[in-house]
Amino acid sequence: MGKGAMGRGVMRMRNRAVGAGIALGMATGLMAPAAWAAESPAAIPDSALSSVKELQKRALAGSGAYEVVESLTTQVGPRLPGTPNDAAAVAWAVKAMKDLGLQNVHTEAVPMPGWRRGLERASLLSPLPQPIAVAALGASVGTGPEGIEAEVVRFANLAELQAAPAGSLAGKIAYIALPMTRTQDGSGYGEAVAMRIAGPAAAAKKGAAAVLIRSVGTDAHRLPHTGMTRYEDGVPKIPAGAISTVDAAQLDRLLAPGPDNKGPVKMKLVLDVAPLDPITTYSVVGDLKGTEKPDEIVLVGAHLDSWDLGTGAIDDGAGVAIALASAKLIKGLPEKPKRTLRVVLFAAEEEGTYGAIAYGKAHAAEADRYILGTEADLGIGPVWQFKMKANANNAGALATIATALQPLRIVKGRDDEEGESSDLGPMAKAGMPVAELSLDATTYFDIHHTADDTLDRVDRATIDQSTAAYASVLWLAMQANGTFREPATRESGTH
Repeated sequence: MGKGAMGRGVMRMRNRAVGAGIALGMATGLMAPAAWAAESPAAIPDSALSSVKELQKRALAGSGAYEVVESLTTQVGPRLPGTPNDAAAVAWAVKAMKDLGLQNVHTEAVPMPGWRRGLERASLLSPLPQPIAVAALGASVGTGPEGIEAEVVRFANLAELQAAPAGSLAGKIAYIALPMTRTQDGSGYGEAVAMRIAGPAAAAKKGAAAVLIRSVGTDAHRLPHTGMTRYEDGVPKIPAGAISTVDAAQLDRLLAPGPDNKGPVKMKLVLDVAPLDPITTYSVVGDLKGTEKPDEIVLVGAHLDSWDLGTGAIDDGAGVAIALASAKLIKGLPEKPKRTLRVVLFAAEEEGTYGAIAYGKAHAAEADRYILGTEADLGIGPVWQFKMKANANNAGALATIATALQPLRIVKGRDDEEGESSDLGPMAKAGMPVAELSLDATTYFDIHHTADDTLDRVDRATIDQSTAAYASVLWLAMQANGTFREPATRESGTH
């Protein structure tokens, strides 16, 4: 996302804020793609356009994506790395890919820090007792089972907290109250999520005993939104949690200045959570081999892990389903694919894009073989926009793809921006072109990272449209002649 309004889409913000310095810092160690031999600009054959009409027809009639989400969320459920469910999800994904008929199905190890969730409870002690719905943020240290009791101090946003005098929060709980703005492209996430990522370190620098944030969400439900936070080296680690938007509004009223203010608000907070020893989880990879250019890869990604409050249906069971159902649709076409379609179900995206980092390092040497990548990680859709950064080699093909998507009521977005991605960040850094299929995020953040992220939130017709869109773009990229890469990349070998 861009700065200020953060208007370039939620996925880049997640890459910066969640994986942030980890993902992109390690990604810079990727090898730049090798110099490309002279190759013509990308062009879509008429046969591929004819097949894509059939593909869309089949997808809209029933893509099978819903059944994939149903299977994953029922047979496995929540998928926090390091848990038995995480291992079950990896086994589920391997079987699903093999049953689909993909080739070279395998797992790739992903090392990462461990973390456990335990008892979470909050309540106001004064001015009058009342419960508060709370969830620990990922990677948070704990209060211990006895918890802490402290006065709550409100800050309207992260900047206001950062401006507080040193030592002014000694022994107190800092509360950051910034609400998230509802938008179709999810751009409101960028500003709000900054308090989740940087809030604990900012509060600790002022002496706080703990930090709470208003949930990063657009709902009015009494369900807190979890999500990853991050600590700074050399700064004390303090417990960090999110309270529901409804309880945040209650705190706002109690802490508002005025004649009805009854004095300090005191809270008891119990977050019996803790970091654990390092663990190893696994990304799952499978290929639908091309017949003419099998060594050239079109990649579709989603993340297999999820937070543990719900069952990970929209985040990112929906993306897993879109990826696998797209592969099945493409495999079922009479026309055979020229290039290889690679499905990557990344591990540990929520905790810091660790799966993306590991994949980028493992596949750096073959980065120049990746023709195009796209990712599904913003709910069920529908897809409303297609965009990709245009250059002299891909502009014509992008216009053709955009036209092919029009029957799905998808508009062409700006062509002067890179496609957004989270797990594709390291490979994009290494030169892989990224296409964005913008999933409608208008209601996504009502349930994102909450206990309400369950199968009943998945609408069949909507996820079928999204699958039709992803399958269309993947298919056309697989069949295109020429290259989508910038000419300068091919000539100089740099990106």
